[in-house]
Amino acid sequence: MKQPRKANPVPIGRRLIIAVGLFCAATSVASAGEVEINAVVVERQGDSLRFDVTLFHQDEGWDHYADLWQVESQSGKVLAERVLLHPHVNEQPFKRSLSGVKIPSELNVVFIRARDTRHGFASNRYKVQLPD
Repeated sequence: MKQPRKANPVPIGRRLIIAVGLFCAATSVASAGEVEINAVVVERQGDSLRFDVTLFHQDEGWDHYADLWQVESQSGKVLAERVLLHPHVNEQPFKRSLSGVKIPSELNVVFIRARDTRHGFASNRYKVQLPD
């Protein structure tokens, strides 16, 4: 016995347009000029930590550049911050470090958040597992 064929209410062309639209929406944050955190390396140095953070941003000059990254707790409390004093127009991605960071002993995970001078803080935080 022949099974009745279910009609697809959305034509293939329209499905393709929807898929492309969703892809564009998903990638618009990165192309909107927010700072991207590419990598974070954390190293114990005695009773403190060193954070090496690699950022990518379309720095344009003094009016628009990545100017800060922070170490935050899960709740968003700022535990440390690294101010970036100048644009990195010709150095992308770039890595900057912060040593001597003291993290409360009860925390084993922190988040890195970055900011630029035009858009403010990026919408995403980078989760980091702290070393033992």
